[in-house]
Amino acid sequence: MSHFLDRLTYFSQPRETFAQGHGETNGEDRTWEDAYRDRWAHDKIVRSTHGVNCTGSCSWKIYVKGGIVTWETQQTDYPRTRPDLPNHEPRGCARGASYSWYLYSANRVKYPLVRGRLLKHWRAALAVANSPVDAWAAIVQNQEARQEWQKQRGLGGFVRSTWDEVNQMIAAANVYTIKQHGPDRIIGFSPIPAMSMISYAAGSRYLNLIGGVPMSFYDWYCDLPPSSPQVWGEQTDVPESADWYNSNFIIAWGSNIPQTRTPDAHFFTEVRYKGAKVVAVTPDYSEVAKLADLWMHPKQGTDAAVAMAMGHVILKEFYFNKRSSYFDDYARRYTDLPLLVVLEDKTLPDGRVVKVPGRYVRASDFVGQLGQANHPDWKTVAYNVDGQVALPNGSIGFRWGQDGRDDQGLWNLENKDARQGNTVKLKLSVLEDGAQAHEITDVAFPYFGGIDTPNFNANDQGNDVMLRRVPITYLDLNGEGVAGRVAVATVFDLQVANYGVNRGLEGEGADGGYDANAPYTPAWQERITGVPREQIITIARQFADNADKTHGKSMVIIGAAMNHWYHCDMNYRGIINMLMMCGCIGQSGGGWSHYVGQEKLRPQTGWTALAFALDWIRPPRQQNSTSFFYAHTDQWRYEKLGVEEVLSPLADKAAYQGSMIDFNVRSERMGWLPSAPQLEINPLQVVKDAAAKGVDAKDHVVQGLKDGSIKLSCEDPDNPLNWPRNMFVWRSNILGSSGKGHEYFLKHLLGTTHGVQGKDLGKDEAKPLEVKWHDKAPEGKLDLLVTLDFRMSTTCLYSDIVLPTATWYEKNDLNTSDMHPFIHPLSAAVDPAWQARSDWEIYKGFAKAFSEVCVGHLGVEKEVVLTPIMHDTAGELAQPFDVKDWKKGEIDLIPGVTAPQITVVERDYPNTFKRFTALGPLLDKVGNGGKGIGWNTQTEVEQLGDLNGRVREEGVTQGRPKIVTDIDATEVVMMLAPETNGHVACKAWEALGKQTGRDHVHLALHREDEKIRFRDIQAQPRKIISSPTWSGLESEKVSYNAGYTNVHELIPWRTLTGRQQFYQDHPWMRDFGEGFVSYRPPVHLKALHEVQGKMPNGNPEIALNFITPHQKWGIHSTYSDNLHMLTLNRGGPVIWLSEDDAKRGGIVDNDWVELFNANGAIAARAVVSQRVNNGMVLMYHAQEKIINTPGSEITGTRGGIHNSVTRVVLKPTHMIGGYAQYSYGFNYYGTIGTNRDEFVLVRKMRRVDWLDAETEAAAQHA
Repeated sequence: MSHFLDRLTYFSQPRETFAQGHGETNGEDRTWEDAYRDRWAHDKIVRSTHGVNCTGSCSWKIYVKGGIVTWETQQTDYPRTRPDLPNHEPRGCARGASYSWYLYSANRVKYPLVRGRLLKHWRAALAVANSPVDAWAAIVQNQEARQEWQKQRGLGGFVRSTWDEVNQMIAAANVYTIKQHGPDRIIGFSPIPAMSMISYAAGSRYLNLIGGVPMSFYDWYCDLPPSSPQVWGEQTDVPESADWYNSNFIIAWGSNIPQTRTPDAHFFTEVRYKGAKVVAVTPDYSEVAKLADLWMHPKQGTDAAVAMAMGHVILKEFYFNKRSSYFDDYARRYTDLPLLVVLEDKTLPDGRVVKVPGRYVRASDFVGQLGQANHPDWKTVAYNVDGQVALPNGSIGFRWGQDGRDDQGLWNLENKDARQGNTVKLKLSVLEDGAQAHEITDVAFPYFGGIDTPNFNANDQGNDVMLRRVPITYLDLNGEGVAGRVAVATVFDLQVANYGVNRGLEGEGADGGYDANAPYTPAWQERITGVPREQIITIARQFADNADKTHGKSMVIIGAAMNHWYHCDMNYRGIINMLMMCGCIGQSGGGWSHYVGQEKLRPQTGWTALAFALDWIRPPRQQNSTSFFYAHTDQWRYEKLGVEEVLSPLADKAAYQGSMIDFNVRSERMGWLPSAPQLEINPLQVVKDAAAKGVDAKDHVVQGLKDGSIKLSCEDPDNPLNWPRNMFVWRSNILGSSGKGHEYFLKHLLGTTHGVQGKDLGKDEAKPLEVKWHDKAPEGKLDLLVTLDFRMSTTCLYSDIVLPTATWYEKNDLNTSDMHPFIHPLSAAVDPAWQARSDWEIYKGFAKAFSEVCVGHLGVEKEVVLTPIMHDTAGELAQPFDVKDWKKGEIDLIPGVTAPQITVVERDYPNTFKRFTALGPLLDKVGNGGKGIGWNTQTEVEQLGDLNGRVREEGVTQGRPKIVTDIDATEVVMMLAPETNGHVACKAWEALGKQTGRDHVHLALHREDEKIRFRDIQAQPRKIISSPTWSGLESEKVSYNAGYTNVHELIPWRTLTGRQQFYQDHPWMRDFGEGFVSYRPPVHLKALHEVQGKMPNGNPEIALNFITPHQKWGIHSTYSDNLHMLTLNRGGPVIWLSEDDAKRGGIVDNDWVELFNANGAIAARAVVSQRVNNGMVLMYHAQEKIINTPGSEITGTRGGIHNSVTRVVLKPTHMIGGYAQYSYGFNYYGTIGTNRDEFVLVRKMRRVDWLDAETEAAAQHA
């Protein structure tokens, strides 16, 4: 109003000029400017970050005014890298800069919410029940009531509740489930602990204290490739982004760096100014292609063919045309290329008898076992340059054994023979270093390039078996499956043959060169990938030449894109082979830079003790999610991919009968993979039954499994006795993002409205041999789904209870990344808004309510826990040769050797809360450790008591260090972890030195007195301390690079051979055709024929390969509902397709289209673009269906998410266990959730229905 009056009195206002008439003052009221000026005023600035799994791990300034977060900007106080490197800052992106929008948005979850129908039944039952547990029993045993709230999932109808009420209900559900079914029916899904470690640990600690099951995530996300454990015995250790700047040649292969690694992309561009060459390999013209010197664009899914052809060139030119002395020395010392492999006879269909590669030759194959008393089955051999058999140090047999043994301290990569300690130089080929007596013979390798997969180009060679000429020798052996004069060959000679490199051997024929259409030449790949052979030759030659001259400074930056294909291992191992051939692994500026989610939880060993309650109970339950969801969402009932389709043509097909789920069952039974639930009977009841019989519980389980009186749950996943019952989701949006087979989740796990279009196969077509088939599949296995989130995500909409959690600016936590070496905090800049609480406080509340509610129902109870044979334990030496199944009578059932380990654990249920909030005694008694080494932690426990205070109250925790607050929890992690406690780092390196026989303590000695505290990292990010948990160094002289300590400290890789392995000799790897790398085309998932042309709408249906890369306008599903990001994009779900495909479908830009197949349907707008290849459709991961999504013409329900058209498909080679690096570890090895082999039908929608009309059904749901 004052401004209006100012305008009316404008000419009558007093005026005075100044500055010689250039300025003028008047009496105009300027108070209206206060709002504008105060917009940027603030009371304080607090350091925090975003726990969003983007790998950025960026430090941000959070501005607070009057207790309200007003905005955020990037922090710029990271410690310097080195004088010769650019710094890691400024770090951040537009997505992070928009986060504060969430705190006060309409999408914020403000109060505890419960599904109305559930709350009605709960309150009614509680009013008449004797206890909350009895009330829960009453409503879940009432099938009509149970289905009533299940069918409401996804349809709204939430009612505001209180924390006391929801805590009591959740506790009652958990207690009932444990009492009635078993604690392993309670599961929890939360991903990526590195992005907010304490928030993750809150839920996993609670679950492990009560016996529940934390679910894996990296394998489920298909982020971390199985090829990494296969080759290195390590799951994706990678260089920090600053090391890109040390490279001279970079291939960005399937990694869209500017879009998905935004804070680190500057290193990628800056190194070009230093003269590095950059090549982009990506099927679409993505952001990274714009920054490259050359863009190679193979057809999607054919990357292995490109890598094989490049490997062919590298071998030909740098191992034969001229031998790189650097490559030669590296291959002999750090890879398995010199090691000897048994050759077995194989009769081909035409009657010819040829050799095929078998297993590695072991010390136990020789008379006298080469003098080895300790694990001779696990010690590999080679030829020395003098032609004599050598037993090199470092294979896994030297790693494990009793203290004081003769071979202790020989687990290292010194060039020595383990018997006399003399220096050796291992032969790569029997034809070199003084040729020894040999023969040239035919060796058979599988060939998959001729498989005719729809929509992909095959290169038929007339046979699915390749015969190659290989030099072989003979040894007199007498071991497992080998006796007499046995043919052997080096891995190098076999690999050269597999790659098709002509060496001029007898019987090889003329060398057709690179233009010959023979596997795996540059000309051969051109027919499959479309990449000109000249590009392959040039790039391979330049990549290797640079590595030769710089000693390994050639790098491949790779993303998860290629891991989402069924045969992802061939993509990865093809590239990894290139790097190993060129000596790039473990060299600064070189190597395998694989970036996906925020992988690297740097203070890992300190965190695991807290997160899995290892201070109180061991072992924890853990489960690989892919196998679990495949079974319990019943996706296995729809499996159309036959095992015979992926077997090697050289395998005995009779030995591999059954469906994919049968192989998973066999794997669980043999102790390879974990199970959840574990036994059909309640594991608490097992112990009681054993006690009643007066027998040991472990023996009781063994006998019961043998005689069939005790059954594994995995053999009948659709039996109500084996259903998961309670599920917690926190820090995740599994139903709106990662849930492959989304519609199957809705149908079978949740029992609500879904869009599944196909029918299950029926018993005769599915043909399960190990799994019981139920004619009617269950719908609605879960009794209770609880989600913690700060925003109303898709998962929240399908949950029964939704709890408001603190945002990343409202809690205290820890955050690390693989992209930089710093640890820094999430900090509570303001108190949680409305009734939100931090994850730590929420789970602490569950624990308190559980301890109260369980009284009278659960006391101190014992139960049996089944765990698989674990990697980095002596157990990984369990099964050295053939696969033998105890259930088939091939071997006895021996827990921890031929079957899962069986342990009896004690749970003090009434003291769950006390245990949750105090550090347990096992860290004093047993100590801590990780990755196969352990150390004493009594000093650290004592110091934690001094720091956090000690429990004074009487009871089981009296005198123990407190873990009451989230900051207490951060201090536990940092005190126990070698990465944040220099004293612990020195103890850890010393422990490793006992295995290697070498001194490693010097790597951390200069930081021994350093202890990083939470307040330290709030002041400034701190660089972590080098530890043996990781294979790189945190040094002022070298950037972090994976494998650096293996190469420079001679620490073996954690594989069978102790070396990087080109060859994989497990029987299943060989029989599924992946002993050596080959090209394998995408598999045919047969998801279109059930729906094609069945529901026409008058528009053409075009079949396209469905690809889901990461987006620019969100990080996974976070930010995709954020107003700022919606504004920058198109304001709702979109898909991208090429101009040619759009024209075929009659589609123009911004049309509404539908994507559908047997798995479900998606409704979205079309973006028609030149940058997309013909034959593919892109839908950026992960756009939710909660914003501007119409109904689907196919399903009649709203839209769908990107995973509505996918389905999980398992691969048997990912189920292997009990075999060195092929042993289970949580998020280390296991089945993965691939989805890129999928095809969809795309068509223009005829009618867009927003489903906003009032209907009878809608009225019923109100």
